[in-house]
Amino acid sequence: ITTTGNIGALSIEPEKSATNIKTGDIQAVVITAQSTKPYKVELDKRTYDPSQDIISKGGNLQDVLQNVPSVEVDTDGTVSMRGSSNVKFLINGKPSALLGISEGSNALQSIPADQIERIEVITNPSSKFEASGTSGILNIILKKSKKVGFNGSVVGTLGYQPRTMLNTNLSWRKNKWTWFLNGGGGYSESTTTNRNSNINYDRNQEFQLLRSDQETKNKNYSKNYNASAGFVYDIDDKNSVNLSGTVRTFDNETDGKINYNYLYNYDKFPNPTTLRTSNGNNTNLAFQGDLGWDHKFNDKGHNLSTSLSLQSNKSDNYTDIFQQSDYKIIRDVNDQDNDLDFNEIIGIDHEMDYQISNNSQYSRTKSVIGKIDYELPIGENSKLEAGYRIDSNNNFYDNTANEALALNTPLLVLGKFTNVTNYDELFNAFYVQFRSKVGKFGYQLGLRDELSNVKVNYQNLDTDPKTIHSINNNKNYNNLFPSVYLSYDLGKDNQFLLNYSRRIDRPRSWFLIPYFSITDNQNLFLGNVDLNPSYVDSFEFGYSVSKKKYTLNPTLFYRKTTDDTKTVAYQEDESTNIYFTTPLNLGTNEQYGLDFNGTADVFPWLKLMGSFSLFGYKTTGEFSYKTVDVKGNDVVRTQSYAGDGLSTRARLNATFKVDKTFSFQLQGFYRGPQNTASQDRKAMYALNLGASKTIWNGDGTIAFNMQDIFNTRSMRSTSYLATGVRESYMQWQPRQFSISLTYRFKQGEKVEQPKRKKDINSNATGDDQQGGPM
Repeated sequence: ITTTGNIGALSIEPEKSATNIKTGDIQAVVITAQSTKPYKVELDKRTYDPSQDIISKGGNLQDVLQNVPSVEVDTDGTVSMRGSSNVKFLINGKPSALLGISEGSNALQSIPADQIERIEVITNPSSKFEASGTSGILNIILKKSKKVGFNGSVVGTLGYQPRTMLNTNLSWRKNKWTWFLNGGGGYSESTTTNRNSNINYDRNQEFQLLRSDQETKNKNYSKNYNASAGFVYDIDDKNSVNLSGTVRTFDNETDGKINYNYLYNYDKFPNPTTLRTSNGNNTNLAFQGDLGWDHKFNDKGHNLSTSLSLQSNKSDNYTDIFQQSDYKIIRDVNDQDNDLDFNEIIGIDHEMDYQISNNSQYSRTKSVIGKIDYELPIGENSKLEAGYRIDSNNNFYDNTANEALALNTPLLVLGKFTNVTNYDELFNAFYVQFRSKVGKFGYQLGLRDELSNVKVNYQNLDTDPKTIHSINNNKNYNNLFPSVYLSYDLGKDNQFLLNYSRRIDRPRSWFLIPYFSITDNQNLFLGNVDLNPSYVDSFEFGYSVSKKKYTLNPTLFYRKTTDDTKTVAYQEDESTNIYFTTPLNLGTNEQYGLDFNGTADVFPWLKLMGSFSLFGYKTTGEFSYKTVDVKGNDVVRTQSYAGDGLSTRARLNATFKVDKTFSFQLQGFYRGPQNTASQDRKAMYALNLGASKTIWNGDGTIAFNMQDIFNTRSMRSTSYLATGVRESYMQWQPRQFSISLTYRFKQGEKVEQPKRKKDINSNATGDDQQGGPM
């Protein structure tokens, strides 16, 4: 029986038999009904069901995340929660090769929306979860059918900017076996636009660069394919094993163009321009294998669960770069350095100046994740949980760069950009957790111990004595992470919630490696091998009420980060156009505010889901660095990162039901301006539209969606540097629309005999409380 609404009273009567043969007993009936509430609150997490999200139908994980309460997706695909982008992604309760090496937006776009069962938003994770991810955890639970028999669906999507997808989900369940096969692929194109303008404070020096303008346009062509298969076998009523494998490929080609324009305070020097074009190809291949065993000691929740995950990810990137300028600087023959000092300039040659280079980047990640979880009920209302987890990650990076400063000349190796890095991580974690309930009062206390070992071995071919040539660094640290959850029931589905947890933000690999990328040779990112973890203490106090026609969930939160990681921008020589960006541990970062989420069935034909955040922030920190001014003098510049202010986030989804088979949805979001001592970010807003029509007696669905109807989704900011102001603009992709068609197989909804066993395999289904993953 399948329905998308209230099925009313249901009665089952014996079949009338003309032969007087006794009819068979019904052993199991499967009733499938769409959840009336897409968003619900539990003690330690919030769960979002994307099945009612019309706008993301035929899309991908990134499209779904744009509609999840308390979650924001920036214009460049960066995911954040409550204004912080340090979000930890899990798939079925653990890190996954599906997300690739960088966990970037490309990885999120390769996971189809129709393969997502639900998303668990864990803003303050308990001690049972790994302690990384200071903003919280997004646990993506993928579909694995629990229906008997054969089930499946096929989804095809066409869109513009050019976008095609075809995905299928198949499963078969009979007796003790459950098999599943998911797969598909897609092609998409996107255009990214960036603009940066650097305006210097000091405008009185001769040969002073007054202003530089940069515009970058990248055209991306992406292909991705994924396939996963596996089974669950119920050995008996108490034991279940599961085995699954996944392969994912992602290929991307990028055509880039950067235009530079300069304005100098120097009569003999015209306002020069430079054009830098690039063509890059990136290939990614990921494998993942998972094995799990669950043992149920009894039917009262006394369980033992083990799992092992082997993961591998390879990425190969090659970029050709061609640069041409409309001038050449003629220097004094006695000039022994490369500084652009006006005293050494003899004249300007208006012939074209050329530069040719290429960059090859290879990276490989191998991971082993093993864990064991034990649950012991104590009495009727208490439970003790304990477990162990090991993560072993080996990362290898090989980067090569070559350059020629004129046409028809040989390419020479750029030693500063040519390097090899081995980056290894080993984490051992133990946790214990106790939960209980006394009358209306519930509590959960947990403690986690994580032992971390990080090794970095880096070497480059640079001959400059000022440059780091090799690094062999080993960091070990041991940390305790407590968590406390308290609840008080005011009535049915009506409670207060109070919780606390401590988290860690470990530096990502590319934050530690002093690697230079030459795609943009005037804006260079440098890793910092001395970067240390940041630590966060997080508090929440919330109220949750869930009634038949509405839900409300206001939450007050406070989060303080010590040894906060900030990215700073500076110049080593102010007579050049080159800016460096690097991460540093600077001061503290405090965030506090109100997070409000709710749903309402306003009328039978109108449902609303909204979220609103009002948060304040206060940052401290100061950055000083040595540089050379335009006259060649050594100077010290100081930049403050202290500041405070308020900002807002808002999102509203309105779903209109025209009839039993047709609905459409409007979704709007607004991100308020945010100002600190070092940066002002402008407000951003957008409106999306989706429509869905059920066809073929419920076996099919056709959907249409349009993202960013008015083409307003772009990011604008002003950064305040020690030497000037940088104005920035970014649009990740312009307005786009798509149409999708879904066909569902329904054989599996028939009643089967013998009686279907309850699936006790939490590893395979992702059904865990906070639970399941460690």
